[in-house]
Amino acid sequence: MAGVRALGVYRGVLKELRNLQGSEYTHSMAYTHLREQFRSNQVTGERYCRAKKEALHTCQVYLCLLESTRLHMNLHQLYHGRGERGPEEVAQLVGLRMPTQPGGKGWEE
Repeated sequence: MAGVRALGVYRGVLKELRNLQGSEYTHSMAYTHLREQFRSNQVTGERYCRAKKEALHTCQVYLCLLESTRLHMNLHQLYHGRGERGPEEVAQLVGLRMPTQPGGKGWEE
């Protein structure tokens, strides 16, 4: 059961790396390090890896960090302000209109 969960976490981290770095993610140092760590923490018949649960937990935390960062950046791009807006544009955002003076007299100097 733990092997299936570890494989899911491994695939999730690879998916996030692919989202960050594009199709050339397999040539990055992060991919190489991740692959080496997952292979070195495998449980085999000859040895028992005590740090397997710790390594899996660390990887799950890292996956959560990558996913949360990606989602935060998506939300930031969606709702980030475009700078200073004029009074007319702000009024239109809330469904109001700025008052106008008939004939253009009275407010200008």
